[in-house]
Amino acid sequence: MRGPVSTPFLPDEPAHPNPIHASPSPVHLLLPAHARNIAVVRRALEAIAEELALPRRLVEDMRLAVTEACTNVVRHAYGNGEADHPSALRVALLPEEQGMRVIVEDRGRGLGPSPDIRGPGLGLPLIAALTSELEVSHGADDRGSRVAMSFASAPIEAT
Repeated sequence: MRGPVSTPFLPDEPAHPNPIHASPSPVHLLLPAHARNIAVVRRALEAIAEELALPRRLVEDMRLAVTEACTNVVRHAYGNGEADHPSALRVALLPEEQGMRVIVEDRGRGLGPSPDIRGPGLGLPLIAALTSELEVSHGADDRGSRVAMSFASAPIEAT
């Protein structure tokens, strides 16, 4: 036989008269550079964007640009099993007041022509078109590459 069940006391008024709104913390992902992990990055990006209540169009642009940056790492950065390293694909999702900054890094071949494609690709120009700011550089210790993308909600201007 069960004893009486008590419920916690819930006050009629909130403990804080001014509610505190928390913002998402930065998220750092270290993953093997496998195609399936691009979906992991996208889900984390979408979760933070939802918490920030970012506009849908901005979120779609972010998804496309970040997918392209991660795909570049998966397809071009590594050879000879190096992509299997647990931190071959490094992604930082950094919430900002009006958007997000995303950094995609690898420790692979770095920037330059990839031996598996002919001519320049469209990835970086596409990313540039979708971001409010783009920085492309070599990774730490001049090893690998670093793509830092900023996405901001554009304020609506009166006409």
